[in-house]
Amino acid sequence: MTSVPNLQFKFINYTGLDAGPSVIIMGATHGNEMCGTEAIRRVMAELDSGERKIVAGSVTFVPIVNPLAYFRNERNGERNLNRNLFPKDEPQDFEDRIANWLCPLLAQHDVLLDLHSFNAAHGEPFVMVGPLNNAGPLEAFEHADKERALARRLGVRRFVTGWMAAYGGGVQRRSRGNAAELETVLRYGVGTTEYMRTTGGYALTLECGQHLDPQAPEVAYRAIVNTLAFLKLIEAPEPEPVPFDEMEALQMVVVHDKQDAGDQFARAWASFDPVAEGERIGTRADGTPVVAEFSGRILFPDAKAGANSEWYYLTRANPDFGRD
Repeated sequence: MTSVPNLQFKFINYTGLDAGPSVIIMGATHGNEMCGTEAIRRVMAELDSGERKIVAGSVTFVPIVNPLAYFRNERNGERNLNRNLFPKDEPQDFEDRIANWLCPLLAQHDVLLDLHSFNAAHGEPFVMVGPLNNAGPLEAFEHADKERALARRLGVRRFVTGWMAAYGGGVQRRSRGNAAELETVLRYGVGTTEYMRTTGGYALTLECGQHLDPQAPEVAYRAIVNTLAFLKLIEAPEPEPVPFDEMEALQMVVVHDKQDAGDQFARAWASFDPVAEGERIGTRADGTPVVAEFSGRILFPDAKAGANSEWYYLTRANPDFGRD
C-alpha cells in the first residue's frame, strides 16, 4: 500500500433530542469528486455555529470516504471503491480496508446520500435510484416509495434506475451459465448504495455535475439541506418534489460489452446523448457495425474500456417513475 501521511478514517455525528431516522451523508467516495466534501463541510459549519440544528434523529457525515484517493486527487486509491463493496476477512488493497470500516458504519443507518460528480465535459446533475420493491435474488428491496420520494426532493430533475438489472444481464451473458462465476461477478456490481440496501436501508447516489463545475458543490449542498428538511432532522420547510412534467426518468435497459480492444465508437459519445433506433454507435474490430436497438439515451460510454468489459449502456424513458 502506498505510504500517505495521516491516513485515517473519520466521521462526525450530530444527534437531536427527539426520535427520528439515522442518515449518513458521504463525499469523496471517489477521491477527485470533491463537491460532496465541500458541501458537507459547509453544512457542518452551519451546525457548529448554531445556524442550523439537528432536532430529531441523527446525521453522520463522512466528508472523505477514500482518503488515499482524495490525497492523490484521483478517482481510486488502489481500485474502485464503488465495486465489490463488502467486508473482507483478508483485505487485499486499501479499498478493502475502507470497506471493513465503512460497511458496518452504513449498517448502523437508515438512509444514505452519497455525493458524486462526473468527468464528462457537460451534462446536468442526476440521481441514481434503486429498484421497485421485490423479493428477487438480484436486489431485494422494500423501501422504494421512501427512496423515490426523497429522490424527487434533492433538487434535480433527471432520474436513472435499473443499474443492477442491466449490469446483471451483462454479467449473465459473460458467465455463460457458470453459477459460481455469476455470483462472484454480480458482487462486483455492489457499491455504497447497493450495499446499504442489503442492510435494510435505502440509498441514493447523486451525481452533482462535472468535477470542476463551481455549481456542483451548490447542488450537493442543496441536496443535503433538502434531505435533512424532508426527513425532519432540521426545522425547515419541507422541500417540494420535482413536478412530474419537469422530470426526466430513464431506465437502464442493456449494457453492451467491448468484445475486442479494436472495437471503436463512431464518435465521442457522452452520457445522456440521444440515440435513435438503428443509429450507429460504433464498429467492431472485424468491421461489424454496432447500432442502437431502440431510441433512448446512451449512458456511461467508455472508449478506454478493455476487451470483455462494459462499453456502454442504453436507457429508455421510464414514464412510470414516481407513479408506481
